[in-house]
Amino acid sequence: MQAVDTTAPVVVSLTRTIEASLDTVWSLHTDIDNWPDWNADIDRARLGGPPSAGDSFTWLTHGMNITSTIRELVPGRRIVWDGIVEGIVGIHVWTFEQTGAGVVVRTEESWSGDPVDSAVEELATALRTSLETWLDHLKARAEQPA
Repeated sequence: MQAVDTTAPVVVSLTRTIEASLDTVWSLHTDIDNWPDWNADIDRARLGGPPSAGDSFTWLTHGMNITSTIRELVPGRRIVWDGIVEGIVGIHVWTFEQTGAGVVVRTEESWSGDPVDSAVEELATALRTSLETWLDHLKARAEQPA
């Protein structure tokens, strides 16, 4: 199983429970082309079909054009992608678990590289804020009445 780089200077882990079906949450999260429809922090995203391990997608967020590659995909349970932008190496792991309270979504991301080494605290705060917002947007959309 692919994991974040636990030795990276920035590692953020967050969990959110979403009161929706696993199918709803998983479909929203893995429909990469439609991320901008529900996540205001993403200006553009393009995969061009259902995700598969080995596929690359491009996206624009916070002024950064990113190309990410899906490294692992377990339908309904786990998706992992990585990429490098402006010298920052990111590894992002998402897991989904249906519980009696809803879907527990866990996101964990690591950042490493020279730009991170020179601004660890600032980038850790930026990553945490970005992931909290992503989870908030995902929760808000998934919990909307049909």
